[in-house]
Amino acid sequence: MKLFNVGAMRPATDEARLSRANELVQRTLAQHNLSADSTGTGSGRLPKMDPILSRLTKAGHQTTFEQSTLPDGAQFLSNTFTCRSGSRAYRMYVPTSASRGVSGVVMMLHGCTQTPEDFAAGTGMNALAEDYGLIVIYPAQSRGDNAQSCWNWFSRGDQGRGRGEPSILAELAMEVCADHGISRDRTFVAGLSAGGAMAAILGETYPDVFAAIGVHSGLPVGAAKDVPSAFAAMGGTILDAPVANLGNTPMRTIVFHGSADSTVHPKNGDHVARRALDAGAGQILLTSQRGEKNGRSYTQSIYSDPAGAAVVEHWCVDGQRHAWSGGQAVGSYTDASGPDASAEMVRFFLKAAADTAVHDSQTPRRD
Repeated sequence: MKLFNVGAMRPATDEARLSRANELVQRTLAQHNLSADSTGTGSGRLPKMDPILSRLTKAGHQTTFEQSTLPDGAQFLSNTFTCRSGSRAYRMYVPTSASRGVSGVVMMLHGCTQTPEDFAAGTGMNALAEDYGLIVIYPAQSRGDNAQSCWNWFSRGDQGRGRGEPSILAELAMEVCADHGISRDRTFVAGLSAGGAMAAILGETYPDVFAAIGVHSGLPVGAAKDVPSAFAAMGGTILDAPVANLGNTPMRTIVFHGSADSTVHPKNGDHVARRALDAGAGQILLTSQRGEKNGRSYTQSIYSDPAGAAVVEHWCVDGQRHAWSGGQAVGSYTDASGPDASAEMVRFFLKAAADTAVHDSQTPRRD
């Protein structure tokens, strides 16, 4: 299955199964005060536009990112990456500060109906890239592979290593890192919603490429296996998939989720954090603190190893819906209230890189 568009599902061989899927679509629409007619569903047909995605759309919202707004010497490049698993267009921000050296690469995966330009504007990640000398990659999901520009996190063919979208994205990151001399311990990926779910997949399937991940309003690996289970997972009924063996080393993970998210149930954030912890062995210490930023309170739970390095951070933002916390109003699906998710993710990523460097310097060499 390529499209997160139930109208594009393969022909069903089991009429009862098709009927059950259609009923699930109808129930989900009703839960979110949407009518079947508004999405093209009727007369026993599945919708032409996925109702999950249609309710994420902001009518008439357009965002542009003009080259003229960039700092002198910075570049916001357009390119296409191709490998044996497929190809995707992408934008890449190279900061002015890159002339003094690059401190890392961050891949940013947009949510449904978004574009790289929109996501860059809404997250404000390019400004942080200038401050910290980061290169930021913004891959674009094609309409040909998903009618609503969602990463296909729910598709079996896009949940594993060596194939589908994980392969394309990981190989793109590897190419950019090779071009700029960036090692694995300074390579990171983050995303929103469907992009967050794909970031989680990359963390489990390519731990040799990415050192840490950020999942904002996303879903855990294996939460769904098809469109009906995707509806269920977004509503809080989440499939449990075996956790990949990462060599007893949990993937450094920072999670943001709004407590009032009615699009992707907050349970999903809990599951993302739990999977990251389950992948590792050894003692984990939990500290939790309450805070308030920009008019919203939050709970920050930090899970650390015995050396004090944060393995997982889980931020639950009170009253926040399906939106990037602390984001810029110029972008879609952002909430200016609450802690700045972009800044916190960059802090977490660079701290992970520093912890790795310290660990490596203290580990005896085997010659």
